Amino acid sequence: MRIVLIHPNYHSGGAEIAGSWPPAWAAYIGGALKAAGFTDVTFIDAMTHHLDDETVRARLRALKPDVIGATAITPSIYKAERLLEIAKEEVPGAVTVLGGVHATFMYQQVLTEAPFIDAIVRGEGEEIVVNLVRAVADGRWPADRAAVRGIAYRDEAQGIILATPAAPTVKDLDAITPDWGLLSWDAYRYVPLGVKVAIPNMARGCPFTCSFCSQWKFWRDYRIRDPKKVVDEIEGLVTDHGVGFFILADEEPTINRKKFIQFCQELIDRGLPEKITWGINTRVTDVLRDEALLPFYREAGLVHVSLGTEAAAQLKLDRFHKETRVEENARAIRLLREADIFVEAQFIVGLDNETPETLEETYRMAKDWDPDLANWAMYTPWPFSPLFQDLGEKVEVFDFEKYNFVTPIMKPQAMDRAELLDRVMHNYRRFYMRKALFHYPWRGTGFRRRYLLGCLKAFLKAGVQRTFYDLGKVGYWGPQSKETVDFHFDEHRTRAPLPAATDDWQAAAERGRKLDEPTEPEAAMACGGGRQQMEDA
Repeated sequence: MRIVLIHPNYHSGGAEIAGSWPPAWAAYIGGALKAAGFTDVTFIDAMTHHLDDETVRARLRALKPDVIGATAITPSIYKAERLLEIAKEEVPGAVTVLGGVHATFMYQQVLTEAPFIDAIVRGEGEEIVVNLVRAVADGRWPADRAAVRGIAYRDEAQGIILATPAAPTVKDLDAITPDWGLLSWDAYRYVPLGVKVAIPNMARGCPFTCSFCSQWKFWRDYRIRDPKKVVDEIEGLVTDHGVGFFILADEEPTINRKKFIQFCQELIDRGLPEKITWGINTRVTDVLRDEALLPFYREAGLVHVSLGTEAAAQLKLDRFHKETRVEENARAIRLLREADIFVEAQFIVGLDNETPETLEETYRMAKDWDPDLANWAMYTPWPFSPLFQDLGEKVEVFDFEKYNFVTPIMKPQAMDRAELLDRVMHNYRRFYMRKALFHYPWRGTGFRRRYLLGCLKAFLKAGVQRTFYDLGKVGYWGPQSKETVDFHFDEHRTRAPLPAATDDWQAAAERGRKLDEPTEPEAAMACGGGRQQMEDA
C-alpha cells in the first residue's frame, strides 16, 4: 500500500515572506499512518519547492500510489483540486482524498466542482485517514465507505453527495507521533535568524467563538497535550533535524496558563533555550494577565509574540467581538518590549466602514505604540464563518484563491480596492522606513540587533522580488499605479451555496466546549465570548 501526500503550490506574499514553513499536517498524518502499519508514505511539498503541475504529474506517474492525499485552506483550494485532478489522470485507480478546513465545511461545493476527488476528510485527519486507508487496503473501498466516519463523497449511483456521521475528535493527542522525517528540513528556513524552523502543536481547538475564526469550528473541542510530551517533540526536532526556531501552531497557547508555565519550565530544565528560540500568537489580555511572568517566558526562549490588537478604532474591535480596549493594546506592547520579547502588532483593515482616515489612525497607533513589527491584514471572512453569512450581499468576491489576507476581498464604502491597497502600502512604507533608519540598526546589541535586522532583510527580500502582498502579480508599483492595479478576480466564481448541514458536527462542538467550561477571573476578557479564561487549577 503506497500513499502519497501532497502540499499544494500556493503563494500569496503573506506570512511566507518570513520563511518557508514546514507543512506540519503531513508529519502528523504520516506519523499516524506509519503507526498503523502503513509505512510506504511519500510527501511531495509542491509549495516549498515551487513544483509546477507537470513536475508533480511526473512524480505521481513514477510512484504509482494507491492513495493520494492533499490538504487545503480556503485560498489554496483550487490548487489542491487541480493536483488531485492530475492524480486521477495519472493514476486512475488511486483513491484521491482531500482534507483541511475549507473542504470540511464546503464539501458539497468542492465535490460538485471536483468530481475526481473520491473522499473528503471532515475535521482532524489522523484517525479518519487511517480508517479510510484500511478500507482501501482491505479491498472494502468503495463498497464500505459509508462505514468510515468523518468523510464525504459522491454517490454516483444516486447522484448525490453524502456525508457520514462526524468522527469523534482525537482524545489522546499525546498518542499521536508525528513523522517529521517525511519533510526535507534544509528547505524550511526562518529568514530573520537564518535557521531551520518548525511548527509543533501543543493544543487543538479553542473554547471561544470569534465570529471571524475557523479554529473553534474545525477542531470543535479544546484539548491540550502534556507539556513534557511537547518538549520531547521539540527536543527531537533540535537533535534530529537541526531546528533552531519554532512557532507554536496553537491559535493561543497561553490560554491554559498552568500548562503554558509547565511547558516553559520544561524547556528551561532541559537547557533548550540555549539551542532554540520560539514565537507564539496570543491575546492582549493574556499578556496583561501574565505581566509578572513575561521575564520567565523570555528565559524559556520566547522571543517573538504576535498580538491580535486587530484594529485601532474601537468600533472594529467590537465588530470582531474582541472585547479589548485600545489602551490595553498599548500597554501589552510596552510590557513585552520591557521583557525583551519582540512584539508584532496585527491590524485588520478593509472593513466596509474603512476610510483613508481610519487607515491613518492605525499607522499613528503603530507609531505611538512602537511595536517591533506591524502587519496590516485585509479583512477576509471565511466562507464557512458566521461573519460571512452576516455580511450577506456585502461580499462581492467569491474567488477563494484571493482569500489570503493580502487581497482586498471586501470593498469599503468610501474607497475602492486599489486605494485600500495603496493606503496599506503607505503604512508599511512609513513604518518600516522609520524602523530601518532609526530603530533596527541602533537599538540593542547581540541577538536583539541580529533579529531585528533579519526581519528587515525578510521585508527587503520580499520587496525586491515583488512577492510581498502579491504586488508583482497585481501590478502595484506605488501610488502612481493605483489606476492600473488588477487583482485578477475570477468573476466566473459566484456565490457558493451555504456550507453543508453540520448538525452532528455542531453537536460535537457544543459537547466539547462543555467539557472545558472556562471560569471568570477578574478583569480578563477573551477574544470570542466575554470575560473568559481557562481554569488555572
